[in-house]
Amino acid sequence: MDAIEKELDRLTSQANLSKSIKDIDRCLQMLMAARSTIEKDPSATTRELQTLEPKLKAGFQDANDSLKGLHGGIAKYTKALDKKFKHATNENGFDALANNQPLINRAIMMHLLREGKFEVADTFSKEAGLVDTVPPILEREFRELYSIQESLRQRQLGPAIEWAAKRRDVLEAKASNLEFELHRLQYLVFLCSGGVNDPKKALEYSRSWFLPFQHKYLSGLYSLCLCFGWTMPLTEHIIEISQLAGCLLWRGKMANSPYAAMVQDDSSWQSIIDSFTKEFCGLLRLSAESPLYVATTAGAIALPTFNKMATIMKAKKTEWTSQNELPVEVPLPDKFKYHSIFVCPVSKEQTTDLNPPMMIPCGHVLAKDTVNKLARGTGSRYKCPYCPADSLPKDAQEIFL
Repeated sequence: MDAIEKELDRLTSQANLSKSIKDIDRCLQMLMAARSTIEKDPSATTRELQTLEPKLKAGFQDANDSLKGLHGGIAKYTKALDKKFKHATNENGFDALANNQPLINRAIMMHLLREGKFEVADTFSKEAGLVDTVPPILEREFRELYSIQESLRQRQLGPAIEWAAKRRDVLEAKASNLEFELHRLQYLVFLCSGGVNDPKKALEYSRSWFLPFQHKYLSGLYSLCLCFGWTMPLTEHIIEISQLAGCLLWRGKMANSPYAAMVQDDSSWQSIIDSFTKEFCGLLRLSAESPLYVATTAGAIALPTFNKMATIMKAKKTEWTSQNELPVEVPLPDKFKYHSIFVCPVSKEQTTDLNPPMMIPCGHVLAKDTVNKLARGTGSRYKCPYCPADSLPKDAQEIFL
């Protein structure tokens, strides 16, 4: 991979089109000036064209010369890729995506909306015929998401706090800490700003905004209140907010304090952006990351494994006959693993959509096929393989992992 990285760095350093663009713009200006002159004085056509021709040739030559380095870099980078990776070929001629173009276009459209490319998404929607595919309300939601994300990147917490406050009940029902984390970061912003009155602002802010969270973080608020000279009942979660109160004692020297890890930095802001995006998309019943990004990234990770598998099968003259199951294990990062894997303890088979895990009344979990086999396919009572309890197949409940 070193050779590829070397050529990529070289290509990146050479990939500057600004000079070529200036050369082309200059040629366009000469053409527009010549057209204007000819429109005013048609008799000057021959003279203008004779004067314009060598200038245009020189301009195009300059543009081509400035692109030679870029073309050379692309050629070397492509050669390095070809040397490292063999070309994947689809020898069976089957294209799994051929009949799903509308779904692919919709995935692209949704990805553009998630990335805040609203003008591009609108153009793509018109050209791909997706005008009515994505509900307008969803586009408005993504515009709001992108606007709040931009505010957070500018280190302005107001819009995000307002959004979370309006949806406090829904977020609390999901056991989300988003609103508290936003207030926590705003408190640290006041504390670390460096102004003379900032500690007072932080104290007043904590009194105003931490109390609504007393049911969830009451014990932490207790420690905070002791520092400020007022009391309240003690319960649980003592560490979280007591640390925020302790920060006041270390103002100006937080880097050397026991609370140095709490100092708001770039990672704190990126973390709050990620948390906000996750909760926002969750309320829309959407994943936090673009499905197109996940599918493309996971596919790129799996592609070398599939290529190797195809080479082995071709050499052994065998075919892939399994359905709904990969013939080899594809190692993916944990963030791409959305479902737990359950293996039936009796049949030793991994469950699938057609053979899902079922919890029987005694609490043990078996594969659906195993339950049917124990009942001998008649729906009669059967005994649990792991305890004395017996039950009917109809009493088993499917588990969604």
